[in-house]
Amino acid sequence: MMNPNYRRSVEELKEVASMFWPSELSDKAATLSIIPKLLETQEQFISILNVDVSTLEDFFQVIDGASLKGSLFLKHLMVLSDVGAEMIDRWNSQFESLFPLKKLSYLWKGRKFEYKFNQLPLPIKKISNKKLGISGEKLLTTPKLDNLSKDVIAILLFGAYSDNETTASILKKCTMSDYIGQAKKLNDYIKQRYIWVSRITGGAEANNLGQMAQAFVKNYIEDKFKDSEFSALTFNVNGSVPGVTHTDENTNRPTSFDLVVNYCNKYVAVEVSFQVTTNSVIERKAGQAKSRFEQIERMNYKIAYVLDGAGNFQRENALKTICSHSHCSVAFSPTELDVLYQFIFNYFKSQ
Repeated sequence: MMNPNYRRSVEELKEVASMFWPSELSDKAATLSIIPKLLETQEQFISILNVDVSTLEDFFQVIDGASLKGSLFLKHLMVLSDVGAEMIDRWNSQFESLFPLKKLSYLWKGRKFEYKFNQLPLPIKKISNKKLGISGEKLLTTPKLDNLSKDVIAILLFGAYSDNETTASILKKCTMSDYIGQAKKLNDYIKQRYIWVSRITGGAEANNLGQMAQAFVKNYIEDKFKDSEFSALTFNVNGSVPGVTHTDENTNRPTSFDLVVNYCNKYVAVEVSFQVTTNSVIERKAGQAKSRFEQIERMNYKIAYVLDGAGNFQRENALKTICSHSHCSVAFSPTELDVLYQFIFNYFKSQ
């Protein structure tokens, strides 16, 4: 019989919750956040845009000849334009209507130019930060511009000046060509812009923190089990549990959990949610909680939740749903993760 104290109410969780990111996570996130790297390379970026070129091809040569990585240049341009990979992917899906001749015709410096796209549109794979080379380690290791980057840069620089009024209206944010060769205007604009941290970088930081919270839980529990009797224990990030599927689909696709701990065909699924600002993620987890709990219960497995953050506690009804469909609910702290470890240990120990 499992200890009933593992099934916490929202009120009990709130008493022991951290509410805001613990220093061990926020410090790590700071090293991954793109903002420090953008600020560090700001002057290099400005120096590239300060070069007064006559054509886009000349501009590409300036970028490739600079010390700033091509991927970092693209990231700077996206942040300053407030354009993320999701929006670029939307343009890609609408490419035929935006660029029916597969080229961008635009006005610049009183002249008409044409840019023929090299790689856009992408027919199958969706455009993402990874595809653009501006995610994680790729951001610092991609020296030269590839054809996809050149296509995106052309749009970000000149999209708002397309001679197609509909295209120009849709791409109205793409005005960075205004600042090429305009040293003072550019310097003032960029430094004012970076005071405001765009949702592009803010979202990336939140995502990094969320992934680190999951990794922290995994590493903490894994370390606790190192000297235990359970030598055959396995930990799978984004793992699945046999027999647990998405019941709202006809494909019976296996359900993915943040962490799955397995020992001798006993499984504990662990979901981790730490939200400082409120959003819909916890609502989604709540919507899935009942079905997941019933399937896991039927298989005689267990499901646990690590729930914390001021944003999550603003969604009290969602948390109540999760807590009532969980075998163990804990907050995010070493003391609380000890409770989770004890829960898993006792379950594997039981016959």
